Amino acid sequence: MIKDISKWGATLLFLVLTSWSIGQKVMHSGEIVYERRTNLEKRFKGTDFMGGRFDDRLKEPKVDDFTLYFNDSVALFMPNYPVIDPERKWLTMRNSTLQDLSKGEVVRQISFWGTNIFLNDSVLEREWIITGNKRTIAGYEAKQALWEANDSTRIYAWYAERLISSVGPETYNGLPGVILGLAIEDGGVVYFAKEVNALSVDDIKDEMPTGRKKDYYTEEQIRELVNDRFSDRNIGKGILRDLFIW
Repeated sequence: MIKDISKWGATLLFLVLTSWSIGQKVMHSGEIVYERRTNLEKRFKGTDFMGGRFDDRLKEPKVDDFTLYFNDSVALFMPNYPVIDPERKWLTMRNSTLQDLSKGEVVRQISFWGTNIFLNDSVLEREWIITGNKRTIAGYEAKQALWEANDSTRIYAWYAERLISSVGPETYNGLPGVILGLAIEDGGVVYFAKEVNALSVDDIKDEMPTGRKKDYYTEEQIRELVNDRFSDRNIGKGILRDLFIW
């Protein structure tokens, strides 16, 4: 009886190690599905959002799914459809971001309260601090890094060195592996990968939405647009924070 249990244990150990090995395979391209959880109460804290009429709808976290398509130098982060929570879809922005590291360029399609606008920008260089902490995400060992966005805001990232590209969700990059987890320190917004798959598209850039010439804005023009649109300056500040911290 003990012998049989030992054989079963050896078989189980082999299956676990095999599964871990498969999940840890090196990939130079692929696509990753992420879940983003937004704490709406924290996001709208300090604002008189809709006169308080929607306070009950802010208590449940808002969940959105995205996919990151990546290779050695290009990444496209896009929202998935259909929307998971259609009744509250307007409470969070679902932007598409194309990063071309070889050219140092970023293009963003910004979902701005029912209107899509576009922003051409340069790749942002962040100063990361490697913390030494680790965790497993979507079957990959991920190492933790920290970026101090400003005096009051820290962003934590978890990257997998076996996914060979220096990219991640939204505009994030600059680490020695794809970012599988991303979170603001207070937990208000958290991204975590759910699965990693082989790349299914021929040309990542072709998947990026495009607009007409009049749909493209500079960062300064977007800031003016947000400030003009919202009389509640706290809501405007929150939208700008969401746009430019990610």
